Formats: sequence, structure tokens, C-alpha cells
Amino acid sequence: MNYSRFINAVSAARKASPIRLLTELMQRSPPSLISLAGGAPNPNTFPFKTARITIEDGIALEIGEDLMKRALQYSASAGIPELLSWLKDLQKNLHNPPTAKYTPDHGEMEICITTGSQEGLCKVFEMLINPGDNILLDAPTYPGTLAALRPLGCNIINVPSDQHGIIPKALKEILSRWSPEDAKKHNSNLPKFLYTIPNGANPTGTSLTTDRKKEIYQLAQQYDFLLIEDDPYYFLQFEKPWAPTFLSMDVDGRVIRTDSFSKILSSGLRIGFLTGPKPLIDRVILHIQVSTMHTSAGFFLILWILLFELVVVFFLPPRVVEFYRKQRDAMLAAADKWLKGLAEWHTPAAGMFLWINIKVVSDTQQLIMEKALEKEVLLVTGGAFNISSSDPSSYVRASFSLSSPHQMDQAFQRLAELIKAANKRPAENSLAY
Repeated sequence: MNYSRFINAVSAARKASPIRLLTELMQRSPPSLISLAGGAPNPNTFPFKTARITIEDGIALEIGEDLMKRALQYSASAGIPELLSWLKDLQKNLHNPPTAKYTPDHGEMEICITTGSQEGLCKVFEMLINPGDNILLDAPTYPGTLAALRPLGCNIINVPSDQHGIIPKALKEILSRWSPEDAKKHNSNLPKFLYTIPNGANPTGTSLTTDRKKEIYQLAQQYDFLLIEDDPYYFLQFEKPWAPTFLSMDVDGRVIRTDSFSKILSSGLRIGFLTGPKPLIDRVILHIQVSTMHTSAGFFLILWILLFELVVVFFLPPRVVEFYRKQRDAMLAAADKWLKGLAEWHTPAAGMFLWINIKVVSDTQQLIMEKALEKEVLLVTGGAFNISSSDPSSYVRASFSLSSPHQMDQAFQRLAELIKAANKRPAENSLAY
């Protein structure tokens, strides 16, 4: 693939930091090397010497003084080598990407660790987008994505979706505005990428089917655009077998995938990683060099110990998926009890959210942000997830991650009362909600 077509001028101008290269060279060198080059502080001056972390079942992890010194020191911009190696093996085992066997110039699979998947997404967008570029996105979508995209001056084209995700026929109709030959033109305005959350999408809870993913990938090949697969809920899929990912289908090296451990290990540690073709991931790493320099080495050394030594006990525990499945079922039961006939929804196959269409209200902004707050129930209005946040929406997003089944029941009872009250008003007034 011609990756230069996708990289904008700012990203193309980035050069490797010589100091950062020295830091990484020192970490790969034998102990006999005498270095007078680095500006790293002397770890003997650090006040933290050892640490002990207790996890589930009383299992304790001891971090000795030598490891602690390394955890507190500067690290490679792409991430700690041991963790990177572990993550590469993980992606190969989970997705078996064809690009894992490619050469670097042909889009070999590469990985870098980011401070949460959000940082990775922002840097990918800032690598790809020039003002005026066309991009494809299935809205409603995560507001953090929209907040990252809007200032970049791109034209966001909404691809229609339903309860099974993006509709390939609708995507094909949008792409028919261009010819596949446009991709070969120097200043083509063909869309650069399609962004999607394929599993348990935020806010809709939808998951793309295997057949739709195959059709979408074929269209990406035909019109030569990238696929950004933002998959923070991959490990929170409730039904098996899990659908294959875009990464597993990527014979061209056109998929950039974001993953996160926030939903299964810790959200506060900000643990994310990018997987994609090396020529593009290398550009992201150059951006990391001049921004955050690297993720928190201490946290990620701890994570590597957890994953490497306790993977069977701690990683992908079935209890996490089972917990969220029970939470989802409790919310569905409450919705069926109180909202039946007042609203519509589809059962989410993954994630943390229920997307509710309140049929008698054309815009939920006032209903949720004023009336519901007075009733002490908080949801998110559908307009927050639209490309234009001022567009009216009859939807609300409810999260089943934190509340107890009893609280869900109470919340939907209060919401039902508000919907009934709105329905009793004259039609012209109910639209104002």
C-alpha cells in the first residue's frame, strides 16, 4: 500500500529524537556499556525502593529494588519491550492477522502502547487528517471521538447503521460519489478512513456481524481507505463465538486497531495499545516521542508482571464478562417492566450500554437534563452522540456498569413517569422535550 497518501504533512515531517533513540539503545545494551550520553536521572536518588501489591485471592506481588529502579526510569516510547512482546503474541493468538508475517514495507503488524486507547486514537487522527479531508463514521458515536475530530477541520460523513452496525449497502451508496480510480489521483478527496466501534458500540450497544465486516473490508479495498477499528469492549462480548475482527481480515495492511484494558483491569491506569501497519504505527511513535515521551513505565511493568505471571488467574477472567452480562439482563428486565410501550431498544451483545428510543419525545434534551434530574435520575441525551450535537434526538443512553439492579428498576420507573407525563401534553408541547 502507498501509506504516504494517508499521512498528512505534519506527521510526515516528524523525525526521530536522537535523545530518545539513545535511551532505547541504552536499554538494549549489555551492562558492560559505559554511557556518558543519557540525561536520565540517577535512580539511586529516587525515594521509592520496593513495592508490594495484593490482588485477588490474597496473591501478593513483590517488586524488588532493581525492578523498581527500572520502573521509575525513562523508557522506550513504544512501550516496555517485555510488554510489547507479550501484546504482539496476544494479538497473534486472538486475531491471527495476516500482516504479522509481512515485511515492514508491506505493512507488517506493529504495536505501540498508549496512555489509554483515547491517546492512540487522537494521535492516529492527527497523523491522517488534513483540513477538508473526508472521513466516514457511523454516528451516533462516542463523544470523545467527535471531540478529537472536529477541531481538525475534516468533513465527517455519517454512514447509516442499524442494530447490527454499519449497513454495507448504505456505505456503498455513499462511496458511489467517487470512483475507485480516484484513489490514484494525487489530490483525491476520496475518504481517508472509516472509523467504527465494532463491538458493543458506545452508545448504541450494536455489534457488527461477520458478513458485514467482510463487505466493509471489500469496500475499503475497492476504494482504498483505511479502517480504524476502535474496540474497547472486545473483551466484554456476551455471546460466543466472537465475530472475527477487521484485523483478522487485514490482508492489505489497512487496519489500525485500538485496544484497551480499561474495562477489564483498570480504567485509572490508562492502559491502551495500537496495532496496525508498521509505517503508520512508527509515525504515531514519533508523535509520542515529542508529547508524552512514553507511557508510565512503572504501571506498565506492573501490568507486564500481572499478565505474564498471572495470566490464567487475572487476565480475561470469566467473572468480568459474567458480571456485565448479569448487569445487562437486569437493565433489560427493568426496561421491559417499566418502559414497554413507551420506548424501544435492542439487546446489546457487548459493552455497557442500552440505547433507548423514547417514541413520544422528539428531543430528549429537556426531558433528561431538566425533568429527569429533578427526579434524581441521570442518563445521557442522544444528541451528545450526534455529529452535530445540536441535532434533536429521541434517544437516551443508559449504562448498566455501576448501578445495582434495584437502582436500575427505580431509575426506569422514574423515567417511565416522566415519559407518560410528556405524552399527556399536547403534541406540539411534547416535541419541545
